[in-house]
Amino acid sequence: MTPRPLGPATAAALAAMLLLGTASTVSAQPAHDRGDTPLRALADRQDLRIGTAVDMNALADDEQYRTIAAREFSSVTAENVMKWEAVEPQQGVNDFTQADALVDFAHRNKQAVRGHTLVWHNQLPAWLTAGVADGSIDATELRRILHDHITTTVKHFKGKIYQWDVVNEIFDDNAQLRDSIWLQQLGPSYIADAFRWAHAADPGAKLFLNDYNTEGVNAKSTAYYELAKELRAQGVPVQGMGIQGHLDIQYGFPGDVQDNLERFSALGMQTAFTEVDVRMDLPADDAKLTRQADDYRRLVQACLNVRRCTSFTVWGYTDKYSWIPGVFTGQGAANLFDEVFAVKPAYTTVRDTLAAREH
Repeated sequence: MTPRPLGPATAAALAAMLLLGTASTVSAQPAHDRGDTPLRALADRQDLRIGTAVDMNALADDEQYRTIAAREFSSVTAENVMKWEAVEPQQGVNDFTQADALVDFAHRNKQAVRGHTLVWHNQLPAWLTAGVADGSIDATELRRILHDHITTTVKHFKGKIYQWDVVNEIFDDNAQLRDSIWLQQLGPSYIADAFRWAHAADPGAKLFLNDYNTEGVNAKSTAYYELAKELRAQGVPVQGMGIQGHLDIQYGFPGDVQDNLERFSALGMQTAFTEVDVRMDLPADDAKLTRQADDYRRLVQACLNVRRCTSFTVWGYTDKYSWIPGVFTGQGAANLFDEVFAVKPAYTTVRDTLAAREH
């Protein structure tokens, strides 16, 4: 996903918002003024955290966005501002300003925070990729840099992050370990190292694998299952499987989602839906929105049916700020709220599914 960095004016607005305490709190009236019980209250009755990824530009500039984010969700994830290129733009120089602003917003609104992400093949700082490419950063140095990044970042947020996506998208679409700089330079041992280092930095945070196209039982999710089983047998603190949940209605719904969750649970792991959205070809119509709502329902229901499924996070809650149109040409309308913050059938279906569930 392509980040949208804060400009100086936006960053100043965000700082002023937090300093003056103008960030919305859960007691604020929602701009859409439905008068219904918010999702977070319904999910809480099921011991489930329901979350959203947060766009920091929108958080700074859009009061309606802040209000609904605070009212509806009990967990937030940084869409981009905890990724490596954001927190260490120059080697050895850390900048947690934007990430700290999100954590502060969450604290004000009694929300938990998911950390995303420590090790990924994308959105790496330019100094790192350039150094590996020109040979000035060799394998020994790269391992030290990775250790320091994980340790510094996790320690900075110690006690403030309840789940970390430690390694993100480490398998390719053929269910093989991705040919990233990490695998090329360090070999597969970097995966176990990352979990051990993160656990040492904050033993209280739950540590997750995370990837897309792992919703059902398939070659890719099975590769993760076998990896998790192997690592846990070695004592590596792999504690959760994050299933992103980026769906497209044209491809149908993977029918064995619950079976997939249950096999990770049988290993003693938590599971979580971490980046859910359900895109469609535009323009949206009633039939497409109905199919979308059913996909959301089936994901939520699968999570509710599995005791160790502990959180359900959407990758942005409004089409106004969705990443989908910028990446998937001609597609969009993937979220629970539309571009003007009106609830969609998907929102209503998620709400009703949470409300109907017997605890």
